[in-house]
Amino acid sequence: MAKNFFSIVNENPIIAAINHEEKVEKAIASPCNAVFLLIGDILSLGDMVDTLKKNGKSVYVHMDLIEGLSKDIPAMRYINRQVRPDGIITTKTNLVKAGREADIFVIQRLFLLDSMALDSGIESIKKIRPNAVEILPGIMPKVVKRIYRETRTPIITGGLIKDKEDVIQSLNSGAVAISSSNEEVWYM
Repeated sequence: MAKNFFSIVNENPIIAAINHEEKVEKAIASPCNAVFLLIGDILSLGDMVDTLKKNGKSVYVHMDLIEGLSKDIPAMRYINRQVRPDGIITTKTNLVKAGREADIFVIQRLFLLDSMALDSGIESIKKIRPNAVEILPGIMPKVVKRIYRETRTPIITGGLIKDKEDVIQSLNSGAVAISSSNEEVWYM
């Protein structure tokens, strides 16, 4: 499973982050091979994942943003068994840990607001060992380098990435992929 994600982003490191339903079709038409699904509810999630997967996209569901489900371990198990995404994204350390134990591909999302959040994020990564980490905002090359150096965990950058320079800086700093809801970035 992890090999699949890394081979997909090695082919194309741009991940389409879908934050509105109308972007599902746009993501399908894009050259992005991977999709972060940041929307949905208990009724629409399965159909969106099926549509994206039938169109050759690898789909990672952001657990914390799905409406109608708790942000807990039974909800994660339900999504994994019934919806069958390629993996999940979450900010919740208990879900990262439980997902790893259940052999689910887990991306831990970290919001780095200050040095305290950075330090606690690094400790969390070292302790729980997610398959990958998405850091936001993604326009911090020095921070990407530090997190990778200290954790040796693959990094995805996201948030505030607007142009080719941001993409190149992220990749040059050690990120394996870039997630963006900006459709222009999908085509870089």
